[in-house]
Order: sequence, then C-alpha cells, then structure tokens
Amino acid sequence: MVARSLDELDLDLTPGMRDAIDAHARLLLAWNAYVNLTAIREPAGIALEHVADSLAAVPLLLDRLAAVRRPRRPTGLLDLGSGAGYPGLPVSLAIPAGHAVLVDSVGRRAAFLEVAARAAARAFDAHGEEPVPIRVLQARAEALGRDPQHRDQWEIVTARAVAPMPRLVELALPLVRPGGLLLAWKRDAGDGALEAELATALPLMEALGADPEPVVEQVTVDGLRDHRLVVVPKRSATPQRWPRPASHRRPLLP
Repeated sequence: MVARSLDELDLDLTPGMRDAIDAHARLLLAWNAYVNLTAIREPAGIALEHVADSLAAVPLLLDRLAAVRRPRRPTGLLDLGSGAGYPGLPVSLAIPAGHAVLVDSVGRRAAFLEVAARAAARAFDAHGEEPVPIRVLQARAEALGRDPQHRDQWEIVTARAVAPMPRLVELALPLVRPGGLLLAWKRDAGDGALEAELATALPLMEALGADPEPVVEQVTVDGLRDHRLVVVPKRSATPQRWPRPASHRRPLLP
C-alpha cells in the first residue's frame, strides 16, 4: 500500500529512506501491543492512515524548499505532539531534513520515539546513506515557545491531531522562524467545519506574525481524499506575549 501511495504522489525515496520508514512502522506495531500509541492496529491501516498520510506532505515541502533553500543551509524540522512519530519522522527522512526534533510531553511516547529514531538511523547506515540527525524532546510546546533555542528558529514545524487551529497556531507559530512555515494536517468533512476553524484562527495567525491567508491543499492519495494540508507561512517574529501559559488559553485574542 505504501508503494502504491508513493506512485500516486510521484515520490521517489532512496532504499535507506524506505527501510527507515518501514522500520518505524514495524516498531509501532510491536510497541502498540503493550503501549497505546495509536488506535490503528492493522498494518494496512498504519500504512495508509499514518505512513501515506505523512508522506503526502513531502512533494509540497520539496517544491517549497526548492524555491527558498540556500546552498549548504540545512533544513530544520520540528514535529509538535509527535506521538507515534507521525508525521514528523517519515517527513524528516523523506525530505531529507538537515536535522529534526520530535516533541511529545508524554514519557512513554518519547521513549518510543527514541527507539524509532535509532532504528531509522540503522536503516540508513545499512545502505551506506547518511542518517537524518533526529532528537527527541519530552517537553510542552508552551515551554519550547519561550526557549531561545527553539523560538523563531525552525524552518518547518509540523503538527497532526494536536489541537484546533486557533490553539495550534498559538503553540506552533512561536517556534517557526520568519520565512518558515507551519504545516498542519486536517480533515474536511464537507460540512464547513474546517472553514470555520480556519476563519476563527485567521486573526491570531496575523497577530503571531504569520500570513493571515493560509494555503489549504487536498491530499490526493486514494483513501485520504478528505485529508487536507494547511500551510501557514510566517512573515515576522512572534511578539513576546505569545505563547501564553496553559492556564491563560482563553480568550485567544484581547
């Protein structure tokens, strides 16, 4: 199923990338019997709903990076609320990123991500390919957004199933550097809910330094036609008042 999705996406991965992504999925199947990392438990479901869904963003990112990437400048990717490692791990492997950080606040998930990152590195090594440097952070997004090592530093921040867009942009955009982008995975049931969610978030996007007109791309993989990729480019540094502490989440705007 992954091979078919790669064909649909017109995406060509190296042998090391393919084996690294496969090793991650196999580890998820093994760990999920003991640690609840995903509600999807069948290999075919993981291949479609996790692997293909993640890789659907790679052509879009490659096109954007080709337009802005400077020679010898590594691309940094941070995956917020990484959970079982999707979308951040396969996306960072397939670009490939110069370096990547997978972030989750739950210890057992962070432990799994460490194992998956090491397995991916071994898969690259087995094919004589240079691994993508991947770190795992057990942390909350609010704290990272206040950390100078991460604030306004990341070229790409990815997030899937983390929060509704108003909350997500408050957590994620402080991490994106000016000129970078937030990429969010969403679903569109055709009932107008996604449009309303985005409309609610638009004023906050502008307040946080982002382009107030995000780009929404439909995923073209069979079985994922209701999935959307929301691209939020960032234009300027985020004002220091953002992100607010978790206890001050509402109202979103003064």
